[in-house]
Amino acid sequence: MADLKHDDYPRSNKYDANWLLARDMGPNPLWMLEDLASELDLRPGMRVLDLGSGKGATAVFLAKEYGVQVWAADLWVDPTEAATNIDNPEIVTLKAEAHTLPFAREFFDAIVCVDAYEYFGTADNYLSYITSFLKPGGQFGVATPAMTQEVRALGHIPEHIKKMVGWEALAWHTADWWRFQWEITELVEVTAARLQENGWADWIKWSRAVSEYRGERDGALDMLEADNGQYLTFAILAARKH
Repeated sequence: MADLKHDDYPRSNKYDANWLLARDMGPNPLWMLEDLASELDLRPGMRVLDLGSGKGATAVFLAKEYGVQVWAADLWVDPTEAATNIDNPEIVTLKAEAHTLPFAREFFDAIVCVDAYEYFGTADNYLSYITSFLKPGGQFGVATPAMTQEVRALGHIPEHIKKMVGWEALAWHTADWWRFQWEITELVEVTAARLQENGWADWIKWSRAVSEYRGERDGALDMLEADNGQYLTFAILAARKH
């Protein structure tokens, strides 16, 4: 088993590598979430929406590490299946589509979205919708695949990225793009918008561990090896609702 201990993520180091690898649906969600949470003020008892919660690893991490109540919402993973991965009374699993969320307005103290926002959050009007579920002063945090340069500025999608994800790379924006996109609305105060310095290195380390765990080459490895840290990383974004 590959060594998944990481000096930058002491909280994540407490979780069994096999447990996490069995819930793989992309880049290491706990590393991204731990970095994102450093930009948030999560306190025991808060209501938190984990949007795009996958197989439940991030929901478990939020509840255990920060003592919050979590609503784990995902479109693709059955909530009964997700619940079998969780076994925590502070976590509610449900199936939900990101544009038709079944919650009361101003219900949550915080909303986090790890490795999912790129699928729906780039729409100009989405920030208004998602923050409607936050209390005034509520926190919003996103960790999402990013590029060091905008595709528009490059004039093309780099071939190794295009081969893997095609036009979907159009949603892998820079941190500056996201900052402008959120600030211009005046709906939130942006408190963090940065690219991870070690995002590519973390991603390829995880991808190699997934390959070893599954006994077959992870689909992202070709892209990551070809990139060699030139374009690919993650954006860490945080804001407070006005």
